[in-house]
Amino acid sequence: MQQLLTTEQIVPFLEDIFSRYGDSEYLGEPVTMSAHMLQCAQFAEENNDSKEVVVAALLHDIGHFTSEVGSFSMNDTADRVHEEAGAQLLQHLFPALVVDCIRYHVPAKRYLCKVEADYFAGLSEASVHSLELQGGPMSEAEVVDFQNNPNLDAIVKVRRYDDWSKVPDKLTPEFSHYAPFVKEVVEQHKLSVGAPKL
Repeated sequence: MQQLLTTEQIVPFLEDIFSRYGDSEYLGEPVTMSAHMLQCAQFAEENNDSKEVVVAALLHDIGHFTSEVGSFSMNDTADRVHEEAGAQLLQHLFPALVVDCIRYHVPAKRYLCKVEADYFAGLSEASVHSLELQGGPMSEAEVVDFQNNPNLDAIVKVRRYDDWSKVPDKLTPEFSHYAPFVKEVVEQHKLSVGAPKL
């Protein structure tokens, strides 16, 4: 089981992941894992979203690197719940908005497939395959429950950035550009719950 990271460890830990594993193939898509996550953060930053949303976009797929059952492949016949692996890794360090965006970016795909008539048509082949493993579009009851999440708007934003962030050869900032965002969000969260600064 993954040992809990401290506030001092989180930025070096993430930097190491991006450096060592970021060039891995991204789940049958025409971009690498790091390119996908950096594009996602870039879309959020360019949209003038809060630092929390930018960080959530950057880290939404971190569970692909930390899940004990490994990452998704197009040959999978069962879901690997990377969103839960990422949320569990980071939930003691980040505010609920960030954690919810990570934990629910997969359900958000299922949600949008149900509530937007043309959403499914825009999904990539890999995303359609993973959707099947993740339960397909939500039921009406699931939609009602999902809409009760106070962070719904941010979750859906990150989902849309996720869908857009598969552009080959798109120029993005490096992880080092976003490291101060991560540090600030973690620091503010720790202050809000009464812990000392980094």
